[in-house]
Amino acid sequence: MLKAFSTAATGMAAQQMMVDVIANNLANVNTTGFKTSQINFQDLVYVKMSQAGAEVASGINSPTGLEIGSGVRAVATTKVFTAGEMENTGRSLDIAISGDGFLQVTLPSGETRYTRDGALQGNANGQLVTATGYSIEPAITIPTDATAIDIGKDGTVNVTDSSGTQSVVGNLQLVRFPNPTGLSSEGDNLFALTAASGSAVTGTPGSNGFGSIQSGMLEKSNVRMVTELVNLITAQRAYEINARAIKAGDEMLQTATNVGR
Repeated sequence: MLKAFSTAATGMAAQQMMVDVIANNLANVNTTGFKTSQINFQDLVYVKMSQAGAEVASGINSPTGLEIGSGVRAVATTKVFTAGEMENTGRSLDIAISGDGFLQVTLPSGETRYTRDGALQGNANGQLVTATGYSIEPAITIPTDATAIDIGKDGTVNVTDSSGTQSVVGNLQLVRFPNPTGLSSEGDNLFALTAASGSAVTGTPGSNGFGSIQSGMLEKSNVRMVTELVNLITAQRAYEINARAIKAGDEMLQTATNVGR
């Protein structure tokens, strides 16, 4: 009965963590380029009171064993990189990646990060940056006399000046990873490379498996509210059941202590 307390407590802690993950998903339902997370669990060590296949009599082996589990633990949160819905903004610097790939950005510290957030801006020097102000790599600068900007599916950035002359001022590049779920979430819609993600591979949008650029659009979050709400109800009920198991163990222990009174 005392073991039931600790076992059920691990279940309550696990379901609380699941609710935390769901809450973060729902909080970011309108975050550009956000990728939903799912939490993975594993059962804990088992107390083996008798081994399956053990000899119980001469020439007779037990077909099953007797094992008592110790509960559950959270082992990982996995990013789900399915495509989000494309939203037409009509803004020339807004881009969405249709397919595989990330934009590469440089932090003020010089470190490199990766993002699916294509809400680009021009800073005071005309350089393309993220909404937070981080520079896009390779660096692209929009001339001050540009009257129109067009970004092609292959990442080519074309501008038209006041005289009507068109010119190419740069090319957006995308980055892929062997295991994108191994990337580390850093906030600000950014991901960082880890040993689990593998090395970054740079390429041209629309070629060699890289996604293409959709200009004038943004990729919305891929959070499915109905799915998250169903998961929330499941986690809440599981939490209640584990709490009830603790209560049942307490009542059984109380009954045992009252024997003989």
